[in-house]
Amino acid sequence: QVQLVESGGGLVQAGGSLRLSCAASGRTFGLYNIGWFREAPGKERTFVAAIIWSGSSLYYGDSVKGRFTISRDNAKNTVYLQMNSLKPEDTAVYYCAAAAANSVASAKINDYHTWGQGTQVTVSS
Repeated sequence: QVQLVESGGGLVQAGGSLRLSCAASGRTFGLYNIGWFREAPGKERTFVAAIIWSGSSLYYGDSVKGRFTISRDNAKNTVYLQMNSLKPEDTAVYYCAAAAANSVASAKINDYHTWGQGTQVTVSS
């Protein structure tokens, strides 16, 4: 069992940056792959980025490649999402989620068994 709490969201101007954090408690954080997803009002939840248990494999959605960076510090039980060059289209609630550890970073929502409550990111034009 693992519990996840997101933080770091807020209001920023287009072109600005934010760093989101996903803090975990419970079982050893290194047992899990972690993904970031986002959901705008009236829209489906979509994949943003994922990182495997060791941090050695990363995967990004096409809309954020080159702008966002996912990383993890298992000693601190935390995964980060560095968001640069933000656009109004990035406005959404951002969720982190845990999946069973393996060598493939998944973009599939159904692979993730535990979700945080989300943190709001708003990008003004």
